[in-house]
Amino acid sequence: MKITFQILLWVSICVGIGSGISSCRPDSLKDLSPEESQVFITNRDRSVNFANYKTFSLPDSVIAVSNDQSQVSNTGLEPTFLNRLAQELTSRGYQRVNRRANADLGVAVMLINNSYVGVSSMPFSPYYLDYWGYGGLGGWGGFGPYYPNYYSFYQVSDTYWMIQLLDLKSPNTADQELNVIWQAQIRGSGIFDANSVNTILSRVFEQSSYLRANQ
Repeated sequence: MKITFQILLWVSICVGIGSGISSCRPDSLKDLSPEESQVFITNRDRSVNFANYKTFSLPDSVIAVSNDQSQVSNTGLEPTFLNRLAQELTSRGYQRVNRRANADLGVAVMLINNSYVGVSSMPFSPYYLDYWGYGGLGGWGGFGPYYPNYYSFYQVSDTYWMIQLLDLKSPNTADQELNVIWQAQIRGSGIFDANSVNTILSRVFEQSSYLRANQ
């Protein structure tokens, strides 16, 4: 399966002017507005003609994923997100049908919140001895002291939306699998703000112009 990736980053952090020399301040990312920090990543199966699909089934809940755990959720912003997603697909000619109907497309929405814990080693440099007046390495009669490593622990959180379109029309019966023919990730600041739902979903579909039933 051939996959095409598209990344839309609504920000230019560094711009070269005149001679083409560009510069960035160390805190440039902190100066970004939520809209400027948002990234929309889409990929699709290039062998698929999306005009061949007419109907879709969208559950009334999302899959909340946290590391290796997942559960169905329908709270807070999630119903608003699902309703807007349905509107975007309908505006492109697809018809929403009941989950019991034989839909052409299955729509899955995931709210992913993964946390990772890492560790970094901070060795104590022997050259610090010279700072204290001991002459650096070998300052004690040629003997080098032993320095244990000190460790620092840190945690990184990765929270974003993921949308998938699954081919229900032509399931892979041999392997009992449903092919994902389109996928989108929405990352950045402000993506869980109710006021941003319309904008972020519009941006995703703007860069997926091939998603249309009535081409």
